[in-house]
Amino acid sequence: MLKGKIHRARVTGADLNYEGSIEIDSSLMEAAGIVSFEQVDIWNITNGERFSTYALSAPRGSGTVAINGAAARKVQPGDEIIITAFVSMSEKEAQGWKPHVVLVDRENRLKPKGHLDQTVSRKAIFR
Repeated sequence: MLKGKIHRARVTGADLNYEGSIEIDSSLMEAAGIVSFEQVDIWNITNGERFSTYALSAPRGSGTVAINGAAARKVQPGDEIIITAFVSMSEKEAQGWKPHVVLVDRENRLKPKGHLDQTVSRKAIFR
């Protein structure tokens, strides 16, 4: 199940020589329910690239969304990306589950709270 998502974040940096990961403003991580060292999937809206890495916390309020290591070849500063984290759970737990969906502006600041309400389609999946 989708645990958390940061939708349309802008890449602020790409450092090929760093050991790996994505650095994310800690306020965005907290809002999306993503913790440091958690695996995340990155979907690049700008160029279609998709890859997985792990999240690291960047300073709160910094707007940082920086891709490091080999994955830095898959992005450019200014690219729009979607950052997602997933969780395994039982069918019963999934029935009432709502992911933490974070919407951001062009500077990676939180927009008003939003979430996906997919309770109806989720019930159809588990029939």
